[in-house]
Amino acid sequence: MNSAKPMKMNILTIAIALLFAGCGGDDTPTPSGGNTPETPQSEVTTVRADLSLELTTDRALYRPGQAVTFTVEGEVPSGARVRYRNGFDIVGEQALSGSTWTWTPPTTDFAGYLADIYVPTADNAETVYATIGVDVSSDWGRYPRYGFVGTYDRSKTSDVIASEVAFLNRCHINGIQFYDWQMKHHWPLGGTPGNLLATYTDIANRTIVTDVVRDYISQLHQRGMKCMFYNLCYGAYKDGPEDGVSDDWGLYSQADGRTRDILSMPAGWKSDIYLMDPSNTSWQHYLAQRNDDVYAALDFDGFHIDQLGDRGERYNRSGQRVKLTEGFTSFINAMKAAHPDKSLVMNAVANFGSQNIVSTGNVDFMYSELWDGEAQYADLLSILKANRGYSGQRLNQVYAAYMNYNRKGSQFNTPGVLMADAVMFGIGASHLELGDHMLCHEYFPNTDLRMSETLRQAIVRYYDFLVAYEQLLRGTDITEAAADVTSSKSGLTINAWPPKLKGVTSYSTAIANRQVVHLFNFLQAKSLSWRDMDSEQPEPRLQTNIPLKLKATGVKRLWAATPDALAGAPQQLAFTQEGQYIAFTLPSLKYWTMIVVEK
Repeated sequence: MNSAKPMKMNILTIAIALLFAGCGGDDTPTPSGGNTPETPQSEVTTVRADLSLELTTDRALYRPGQAVTFTVEGEVPSGARVRYRNGFDIVGEQALSGSTWTWTPPTTDFAGYLADIYVPTADNAETVYATIGVDVSSDWGRYPRYGFVGTYDRSKTSDVIASEVAFLNRCHINGIQFYDWQMKHHWPLGGTPGNLLATYTDIANRTIVTDVVRDYISQLHQRGMKCMFYNLCYGAYKDGPEDGVSDDWGLYSQADGRTRDILSMPAGWKSDIYLMDPSNTSWQHYLAQRNDDVYAALDFDGFHIDQLGDRGERYNRSGQRVKLTEGFTSFINAMKAAHPDKSLVMNAVANFGSQNIVSTGNVDFMYSELWDGEAQYADLLSILKANRGYSGQRLNQVYAAYMNYNRKGSQFNTPGVLMADAVMFGIGASHLELGDHMLCHEYFPNTDLRMSETLRQAIVRYYDFLVAYEQLLRGTDITEAAADVTSSKSGLTINAWPPKLKGVTSYSTAIANRQVVHLFNFLQAKSLSWRDMDSEQPEPRLQTNIPLKLKATGVKRLWAATPDALAGAPQQLAFTQEGQYIAFTLPSLKYWTMIVVEK
């Protein structure tokens, strides 16, 4: 592509995009025109990558109308331009001048964009040098990208916190769970609002520095991230009665009113956890008052509520059976009534109580901690669909899913992590995995495994992709739509969901005038468990120039994108109409490639 031709094409595309900007106001990407029913290769720009630049933004998400500040590092090539896409449509473009600049996205709420720096080259081609996602959303819960913090001692200097927050910001994490920050489960604040303790210990007798907690909150808020304090819905320490907790509010494992339900903690920890009846209104009132203290002293945005899964038959002090799932409903509603302006998220451990949790309408999104009973890739979609049904199709899904659980070594298995993220993101969920380290265990301070530099770089690309195409991945008006897709490539079999070994699995959805087909590469996979417990998942072999046929008519434009190539930048694809099918060549498939058919 020479320097004159792309300018003419880009100006036309921008004009079309601006004509439609602001229309709708829901999750539907801006509609656009397209090409004739057949797109020859001569009309398609060839996209190459030279990812020698680094792009960052000043926030993890932006309110409609809020300007985005970009910073680029590296030697910017002559003639570089920066453009902003919603899906494939270009909604803005400018010559790149300087290392820092601002851009104000369209005012459409709940929209994702991909900014990329590129240089037009000869022969109808262009080279992409950097990309980054931008999320414009007034509510973080629409497209949750949840992270965590697990350590608050003096090693967490302000500079250390700034470095951690910068990486979370680069991955567009928009909410943080403060795990085990509390002094006691029944008395979470270290001290009282009028007499805060400078330091205290958590349940594991680790030192917690109050100013470190404050610094995290302050720096995360500067990036636009929400801060959620963690606590059980029904936890008290042995000394609870000294702090006003009554045994009458307790949960009992027998109907005798004497045998308390207790979660035993390791030797040397501060206390075992004595469980309370979450439906007991006196307990709810007590904990809401303790939360009053938390909100008065620390600028938290909400309460991340935890539980312990199915405890079997449990009773109250009077010997009456307690239905824990109904207790969750009662507890959530009480916490919302006590602090209606604060966010709530509740964990469904092994999906226990998910229907009761989600159906309250008082949680910001669906959060499920997955274990052996939900260990297959197919389970990820089944749980998501069920929970969406409970929420009336309103809420999106976050999975707390711990990778490489049996790993003996120092690093995560990169293929296992990327394959799990590919499937989670492709079906429309997200993964709680990033924090002050990468998460490998249900005890969040555990740091046995670390990201390699290769995984760290790939994770950034995956989260850019999750943000840039969030409307196509996680929009509230997405529906499943079966795809008839085949390939004539020897040794490459495409099967419809659920995943199968030794093949490529397709999962297809529809949104407005688009069909979205996701291809997941299980050709070399050793297991269909996302957990990759023993780190055995091998790196899939890159498939290139894959001939495909897809049943589709009335196609105006065909394009594809993947976090595994071109840093997620989209590529328009040439196609021919062959009866009820279109025939085209997919450039590449490593872990996951998304194909978008615009009609």
